[in-house]
Amino acid sequence: MAADLADFVSSMGGDRALRVEENLGEGYVRLRVAEAERRQAIHDIRCVEDAVTEMLRNARDAGARHIYVATSREGDVRTTVMLDDGSGIPEDMHERVFEARVTSKLESYHMDRWGVHGRGMALFSIRENAVSAEVCASASGKGSSIRVVTDATRLAERADQSSWPVLGTDEDGAETCVRGPHNIVRACCEFALDQRSSCEVYLGSPAEVAATARARAASSVDGADLLFIDSLDELPVIERLRAAADATELREQAVALGLEMSERTAHRIVSGQIRPLRSVLARLERRAAPASSRPREVDLARDRRGLRLSGDDLEEFSRAMERDFSLLAERYYLTLAREPRVRVSPRRVTVTFDLGSDD
Repeated sequence: MAADLADFVSSMGGDRALRVEENLGEGYVRLRVAEAERRQAIHDIRCVEDAVTEMLRNARDAGARHIYVATSREGDVRTTVMLDDGSGIPEDMHERVFEARVTSKLESYHMDRWGVHGRGMALFSIRENAVSAEVCASASGKGSSIRVVTDATRLAERADQSSWPVLGTDEDGAETCVRGPHNIVRACCEFALDQRSSCEVYLGSPAEVAATARARAASSVDGADLLFIDSLDELPVIERLRAAADATELREQAVALGLEMSERTAHRIVSGQIRPLRSVLARLERRAAPASSRPREVDLARDRRGLRLSGDDLEEFSRAMERDFSLLAERYYLTLAREPRVRVSPRRVTVTFDLGSDD
């Protein structure tokens, strides 16, 4: 492996003309097939989790400090939208970045835990395996929003997409995910752990991501400057959600970024009913494994008295119920007055949804 890496690194210094098939301008080039092959074998996209990891790596390589992953599934179709505050993609490159061997990293590449990155094949491989893949919004210096739609009958994914991994330590004492399915959540957690010093990752539904980006985006434009902007499209991608003046404008901006939602949901975001997410790393650290791996001794006399749930599990379950309630909310024009309340009794779990006064 060390010899292969040394050969790879030495090959990076070859003559430019031998490595480049076409200069596309603005720092982008199309690599020759031989050069692409020299940058390691093609990393096949074998599942949705692979696609998410590749998109995260792309955002990191673009210098993103904040990455938002919105994912949802209806039937066999999963939609994943990734927003970031990185360097962005020039408008005339929105389609070409999905072509084989197109990259902005001629003089650089990344060797990380997932292998070599920088061959110009990641987005090409994703589109080849997806129903559709597109740049919804991006421009130089303004970050990006990329939307990928996949079909579970064509591109597999883990059956359990709701469970979070448990944080522990490996033999060297380094933090790692020690338990849990290798789903989208875990892909984001492992990336966030590996890149904790360079960027933050947020994961949730389209509505949760929109609420989080709106609340957490560090705007570079104050209210007075907005008066001189003809369109919010002039702002960096993530700041457009923050700058939306009302629910109607928020929905327009969210949909333009690939985050589908109803105006009812947009109203819930504006009114603060949908709370911002904590970062993936912050949520993961709350699920750290105990220092001792010994199983807890079961007190039969105590446990027969009924079901007991931890505070973290109750909070997570309440948030899951709030997300699922959106089905009724959109169909029957309902709003929640507060987050769902979960009560646990010896043989019953009760969830109470308090409706807004206008419903």
